[in-house]
Amino acid sequence: MLLRARFLATLLTAAAVATWAAPAPAQSGKRSEHAAKPQVPRGDRIRSLDFLFGALKLAPDETTAKAIEERIWTVWTASRSDTANLLMMRVKTAIEAKDLDLAVTLLDGIVKIRPDYIEGWNRRATIFYMKKDYGRAIADIRQVLKREPRHFGALAGLGLILQDIGDDKQALEVYRRALEVYPRMERIPDVVKTLQEKIEGRDI
Repeated sequence: MLLRARFLATLLTAAAVATWAAPAPAQSGKRSEHAAKPQVPRGDRIRSLDFLFGALKLAPDETTAKAIEERIWTVWTASRSDTANLLMMRVKTAIEAKDLDLAVTLLDGIVKIRPDYIEGWNRRATIFYMKKDYGRAIADIRQVLKREPRHFGALAGLGLILQDIGDDKQALEVYRRALEVYPRMERIPDVVKTLQEKIEGRDI
């Protein structure tokens, strides 16, 4: 259980870094969100992610893979919305205060105004996991994977939930999907090896 707790902490930290580091929304003037800062065209964003995921698969070492992973998280956590950025900062404050109900309420607002913002769904899934509300966590993870099937963070989170509810076989399949996307993902290869030995037996 201690190992799993450390594993979860690592995943949550990786998921949170770019969002919590995002600049605060502009406070002066009455410009609209879309006029406040230039928007990256969706096509360019997709091409950027495609390139990064291609590089992630071919990363020659863990240091390179980690640097690429951080760039992917930067793209995922860019909401392109001052309102979503502000709400995300309030989510951070709520979590630090251990007010998970408030965090969920704030995230409800984010996914309502920006349903295309993947990190809103992913962060709410994380909160539901922390509340042990696995049904809602899985529902939000499905929303993440619907929008981005390569989301290795969501896949790893789904694997954790499946392990917690005792479905090791399905968890193994999900972790393997994560490794197809991110072969050098931290800790996941060891988890896959352990589950594989448990489910499929050791090689003779």
